[in-house]
Amino acid sequence: WLKYYDDGVPAEIEIPDISLVDLFDQAVARYGNSVCTIYEEEMLSYDQVNKMADKVRQYLLAKGLQKGDRVGILLANTPAFVISYYGILKAGGVVMALNPAYRPAEIEQLAVESGIRYLILPNAVYEDIKQTQSRTRIESMIVVGAESSPLGPGDIAWTVLQQQSDSEKIIAVEVQPNDPAVFQYSGGTTGIPKCAVGLHRNLVANVYQFERWLVNTEQGKETVLVAIPVYHVYGMVLGMNLAVKMGARMVLIPDPRQMDHLLTAIEQYRATIFPGVPNIYAAINHYPPVMAGQYDLSSIKACISGSTTLPIRVKQEFEALTNGHLVEGYGLSEAPTATHCNPVLGENREGSIGLPLPNVDCKVVDLATGTKVMGVGEVGELIIKGPQVMAGYHNRPEESALTIRDGWLYTGDVVRMDADGYFYIVDRKKDVIKVGGFQVWPNEIEAVIIRHPKVREVTAAGIADEDGAEAVKAWVVLKEGETSSAEEIRDFCDPYLTRYKLPKFVEFRQSLPKTRVGKVLRRVLAAEHDLKNE
Repeated sequence: WLKYYDDGVPAEIEIPDISLVDLFDQAVARYGNSVCTIYEEEMLSYDQVNKMADKVRQYLLAKGLQKGDRVGILLANTPAFVISYYGILKAGGVVMALNPAYRPAEIEQLAVESGIRYLILPNAVYEDIKQTQSRTRIESMIVVGAESSPLGPGDIAWTVLQQQSDSEKIIAVEVQPNDPAVFQYSGGTTGIPKCAVGLHRNLVANVYQFERWLVNTEQGKETVLVAIPVYHVYGMVLGMNLAVKMGARMVLIPDPRQMDHLLTAIEQYRATIFPGVPNIYAAINHYPPVMAGQYDLSSIKACISGSTTLPIRVKQEFEALTNGHLVEGYGLSEAPTATHCNPVLGENREGSIGLPLPNVDCKVVDLATGTKVMGVGEVGELIIKGPQVMAGYHNRPEESALTIRDGWLYTGDVVRMDADGYFYIVDRKKDVIKVGGFQVWPNEIEAVIIRHPKVREVTAAGIADEDGAEAVKAWVVLKEGETSSAEEIRDFCDPYLTRYKLPKFVEFRQSLPKTRVGKVLRRVLAAEHDLKNE
């Protein structure tokens, strides 16, 4: 596959033995006066972000943070997230980024499992999360937007923290490349949520790989539109960390569904790099003001699409609108965040996730044993070896040993490779559903719906929605004599599940297809749905 790389992309790149803290410090030293973040027209320089991150670092250390302690960030794409992220890492902490749309019960569960000691969160949810604190290890909260709100003992408002004196002695913390940097929840190979541990060196490696892959960009001259969530490793690495490595401006978009806001930001700040998911590119293509030529999107150079298949029609329409390059890639939380991508300027093949990145080796192995290497065009499980492969799963040695064998990461994804080294996703070995780039586990949805007093049985799976995206569908068997509706089921789930986890489709059935041992055949149901909707 190396001969299909763009000119200037080597087979192997030299990745320095540094941490994310070093990466950030280098950017501050080189681009200190340059704009780092843009949010709601407010701009912060690299120097300003660094000084504010140091305040977070000092506060956490003064509170007793020990190296390796987990610190939760429950924030959307805002400067406070970026500042908190690097402040935590500077203190030797591990970032546990959480979706701000999560319900308190979900946050409580993740906080307990991961051992979060400190939490940075918005004032809007402070009271609700505070009620769960006694059941977790959370000792202190930093509250964003709480200028005039009363806080509990041990908690502090973001503005108060940032106003604290710099006179305290700076505590030296040695952060090493092999230290854990992030915890990211993943479905793994079994579909059970677990924490993938990304080391500093893993994320640094992926940033260096992608910086070289984007051959049509220049250091210090780019503007990255960060519209994918930075609380997921995709946005964290290919949005935020990549922007820092390039000395780029990052335009932070907390809600990309606000289309006019998103498009105005592209036009106003002349965004050049725009990582995203197929849904967002499709939405831009079909937005009437865009179709009417009301927005100038010509600044865009390179877009990486991930999370699900990029339809060729979406790619072609978006490239015609922007004159930029939209290419499909592939990654997973266990190799934060990408391992494959189509060439930015070179040949893109329809339906392909592209070529392995520099320093990445791949095999396609048989599904039964995972030891036999399959031939060109044959279907098997994708396994990967590279510098971005995680250390393992937190507190799950058996799962770690199953997923990483002899240095090879078993992805759980079923693929084929053509004669030129382009890879194609055939199916997913695991049942995890990907909704807009987020992972949703069927068991989680089923556990909520089965509590409904009218429900006898339920299963959930991902089905194909518009524009090639995945959506959640639930198949429900009601108790005898009961009636219900899709709306009733969704309303019942709403207090327990984040919005994107709610079933978009609900089908009521008399029974569910099962194996001889009673396991529900999710794939049979998904195939039936596809057949009905062809």
